[in-house]
Amino acid sequence: METPLNVAVLVGSLRKDAYSRKIAHILIDLAPATLDCRIVEIDDLPLYTEDLDSAPPAPWVRFRAEIQRADAVLFVTPEYNRSIPGGLKNAIDVGSRPPYHSVWDGLPTGVISISPYKIGGFGANHHVRQSLVFLNMPVMQQPEAYLTEVAAMLNEQGTLVSPDSRQFLTKVILSFAAWVQTFGAARQRKAA
Repeated sequence: METPLNVAVLVGSLRKDAYSRKIAHILIDLAPATLDCRIVEIDDLPLYTEDLDSAPPAPWVRFRAEIQRADAVLFVTPEYNRSIPGGLKNAIDVGSRPPYHSVWDGLPTGVISISPYKIGGFGANHHVRQSLVFLNMPVMQQPEAYLTEVAAMLNEQGTLVSPDSRQFLTKVILSFAAWVQTFGAARQRKAA
């Protein structure tokens, strides 16, 4: 059996009990054996400033190393004010620097946005995608994943209550696995 591809899961909300974190854990549980998914924390990253590039803070070094080891990245994010949560945008910026040393380059990725409302985080999803295109990250096109009314999808323990939701999230993670196999395996060969 082949070694599973290493997937860094980034959760856009910094809130401990966030819906996006609960959905990320569900996706990790639904992932096939071809993927080894783990959450990479972003809550300790100092705000990016070029002034710190010459002596990067330890959390930046840790974060960049974790992403560098990844074969793919899965973003699970809420929408804040029709855009990306600040902590997630900061993580993207920290990983993209210093210039010409981006840890994101070539990593296959997927974006799942969530919202307690009907719009499903559409704005955040597409704003994350804009950054990823610039960073040369092939982004999974289909299925698009905008999870609406996420609170109704989960019980108090953070478990899915709807078979339809489980079926959709299974489809998303299996499609992502196929996407990662295509691009992640190519990235592994290139690095070898």
